[in-house]
Amino acid sequence: MSKITFIGAGSTVFVKNVLGDVMSTSALQGFELALFDIDHERLQDSERLLNSIKNTLGSTCVIKSYSDRKEALRGAKYVVNAIQVGGYDPCTITDFDIPKKYGLRQTIADTVGIGGIFRNLRTIPVMLDFARDMQEVCPDAWFLNYTNPMAVLTTVMNTAGGVKTVGLCHSVQHCVSHLFESLGMDHTGVESKIAGINHMAWLLEVKKNGVDLYPEIKRRAAEKQKEQHDDMVRYELMNRFGYYVTESSEHNAEYHPYFIKRSYPELIEKFNIPLDEYPRRCVKQINGWKEMREKLFASEHIEHNRSKEYASYIMEAMESNVPFKIGGNVMNTGLITNLPKEACVEVPCLVDASGITPTYVGDLPPQLAALNRSNINTQLLTVEAALTGKKEHIYHAAMLDPHTSAELSLDDITALCDELIQAHGSWLPAYK
Repeated sequence: MSKITFIGAGSTVFVKNVLGDVMSTSALQGFELALFDIDHERLQDSERLLNSIKNTLGSTCVIKSYSDRKEALRGAKYVVNAIQVGGYDPCTITDFDIPKKYGLRQTIADTVGIGGIFRNLRTIPVMLDFARDMQEVCPDAWFLNYTNPMAVLTTVMNTAGGVKTVGLCHSVQHCVSHLFESLGMDHTGVESKIAGINHMAWLLEVKKNGVDLYPEIKRRAAEKQKEQHDDMVRYELMNRFGYYVTESSEHNAEYHPYFIKRSYPELIEKFNIPLDEYPRRCVKQINGWKEMREKLFASEHIEHNRSKEYASYIMEAMESNVPFKIGGNVMNTGLITNLPKEACVEVPCLVDASGITPTYVGDLPPQLAALNRSNINTQLLTVEAALTGKKEHIYHAAMLDPHTSAELSLDDITALCDELIQAHGSWLPAYK
């Protein structure tokens, strides 16, 4: 029996989407759905939920929970990863509270920036443990990574981990529909091309019946900027650099040095920037879990409609050999020619029985490549820190981050990193 393993299966709602999708797909019937999580109570919730969906759908998939990670992985054909190392308490709290002492404010802190760096540093050792297990018990499996920070973790798994890995994010699927709906435009039949890096990929082309829609998009966006709304940073980036970026304004506010500035506090209100947004979301989700759990288990026959998550479509394309196009995070094997070859890039990919084949993009517009490189610098130095164990590269990663370097001196950046290393304690390996 073929196996799909889900690591981080205590993420019950996300498990419902991904593995509910699997059970809704005819090409994926008969698979074992192997669940693993270090939170056994949440793991049991996920198993119960999936069995209810299975009964409703009449799926022939077999659902099984594991207490041993290696056994959960043994013989897997596909591995879905959705872990968060350190959780909200203590690690996310640490990632936000200590930088605040230095005057460094963040919104999400899960990609680059000081929060993204330390989320990487505590996650990479765990991911490399997964890779070692996979090399032993399922060396040919595809690793479908949903865990942030996407670019760095996907890089590490492909290179140091030696595992076939694609990084999957929601931002590409929703980019065009979100933009058009927010501007009151119909996106039916729209053709688009998106490429760049995760959370900072660019809507390079957007056409309908061969007509470039960017002039109308920019006209409407300029009108909308006269009043406050939730996407002001992205519209401002499009106005200044010419192209719309895939990930949300709250994310992009901290990827660039222009928006969150102690010397210009009025920018926070001007661009409607939600400082400390991720901690608020975490608290809301934690407090709302009991009510959500009750709703999920209100019926023994839980309905499920296939979502837009890429995972089941990737598996279906590989099993059926019917091609499917995704926006995937892969290594830059000459795909985007003016970004470093060591980088992880987000590009259109074709999926079929032969695997995942990324498409060639060529040069990005030079200003977009420059913005991407500003984040890639921090990503690559974070990888260097994790793989060498050298503390100096943690400093380098932070010193090269656009937002951090725009706000703090070199001495303060070093002191901040040292304080974060100490506060994280055993969540991090020892650095020399």
